Amino acid sequence: MKEVFDLSKFDEYKEDNRREVKSAKGGLPGSLWDTYSAMANTYGGVIILGVKENTDGSWYTTGLKDVSRLKKDFWNTINNQTKVSINLLQEKDVADYEKDGDVILVIYVPAADRENKPVYLNQDLFGGTFKRNNEGDYHCTRAEIQAMLRDETRVTMDTKVLPKMKVADFDQDTIRSYKLWLESKRPGHVFLSQSNDDFLESIGAARIADDGVIHPTSAGLLMFGKEYKILYEFEQYLLDYREHLSPEVRWTDRIMSQSGDWSGNVFDFFVRVSAKLTLDLKKPFKLVNMVRQDETPVHDAVREALVNCLVNTDFYEPRGVVIEKYPDRIVLQNPGTVIVGKKQMLRGGLSEPRNGALMKMFHLIGYGERAGSGVPDIYATWDNAGFADPIVEEQFGSGQPNRTIVTLPLVEKDPVVSNKQPRKQPRKQTEKSQEIEQRMEMVLSMIRDNPAITRKELSELLILTEQQVRTAIENLKKKNMIYHEGPNKGGKWIITAGHKN
Repeated sequence: MKEVFDLSKFDEYKEDNRREVKSAKGGLPGSLWDTYSAMANTYGGVIILGVKENTDGSWYTTGLKDVSRLKKDFWNTINNQTKVSINLLQEKDVADYEKDGDVILVIYVPAADRENKPVYLNQDLFGGTFKRNNEGDYHCTRAEIQAMLRDETRVTMDTKVLPKMKVADFDQDTIRSYKLWLESKRPGHVFLSQSNDDFLESIGAARIADDGVIHPTSAGLLMFGKEYKILYEFEQYLLDYREHLSPEVRWTDRIMSQSGDWSGNVFDFFVRVSAKLTLDLKKPFKLVNMVRQDETPVHDAVREALVNCLVNTDFYEPRGVVIEKYPDRIVLQNPGTVIVGKKQMLRGGLSEPRNGALMKMFHLIGYGERAGSGVPDIYATWDNAGFADPIVEEQFGSGQPNRTIVTLPLVEKDPVVSNKQPRKQPRKQTEKSQEIEQRMEMVLSMIRDNPAITRKELSELLILTEQQVRTAIENLKKKNMIYHEGPNKGGKWIITAGHKN
């Protein structure tokens, strides 16, 4: 917190979302407590007493009288739970300094842990809770307060059992697709031999309720439910992918949970969108132990970022998940702020997803870093790839739902740019022939992993039409790269010599 205020930089400061000045000539100002609540519920900050703003925003001291009395009044009030719900401060967090012959009092306010939020005033939860943005302190809406209360418990909201729902409400094709992913990532996993109900219970998608019957959990409904069923529990539910690869059209591709031509659930969204996001990423030819590596750490990092977005979404909040792909960047937005705080998320080492059961299901198929190193690893991958650093933002606004926005640049780090040499942009791969080559590579990779895989399974796993899979297979056959041995059912694919790696 001390980095927020340095006396030697006093003349450089202006008020912002982490610094607030008050003259306090007549004693402790009443607005001090609004600011305390607002800073505690946001990023923390400093409140500086004995200072006012000039018209240009710079500061000047007004001088305080009887600082010891001000301190005593402050501590008496902050420890009075009829005035302030919780005291987050220690004695070292209140300090007086001399500036230009005057005394100023600096109060360092830490950001509250989620277990202590919301911090509110006058025993009035819905009328006395504040947050802070660049415009100052504002009253939290009921929705913002309810979001903080949901985040307060360590038992994540997605473990909730939904007794009015049935496992029959799940999209069975999605469950089959998920099992194929699990079999691909963890062949022979013990869960795969279980009955459907036991499987869903084992992965956290369903639980036995008080009526003795197995019902979906919130996580199960989100992961495997049909969109219109999900809306019964999550009225604001929305997943939206937008592709902006041409300036001539509003978007070149779009996938929405509301479209009605697919399930609209979280897992199918992940499969479809991760394929779109990674389609144009460069795939250099590389052999490891004589096995061709068809993807790079950047591909994995993009998928991790998408999973991180989904498992940290507050699905009760409006505006939904929005994923946007541009030629020079990928932008991932989700309702809700970072549970552990932005600073801790960037530091790593602590994993606290908003939806722990969803995280477990993604972790089973190889995605979703549980050790708390997911975001730092994404930064490291971007650095190694030579891209500009990712950007993580949290948005707060009066009357607007909180959002987390992660931007993954696809441009070089600190490129040398001149008037004649524009910033290098990533190469587009939108030609038909390039799409066909990509599909052939994807099909060949899946066949390497599972020679017994069927065309239908390839279609489901790769989110391609059966015609696209047939075309890719025919092209691979024409190039003498593969052939099929045995009957259509029960046979296997053979990769010819020279194409096995």
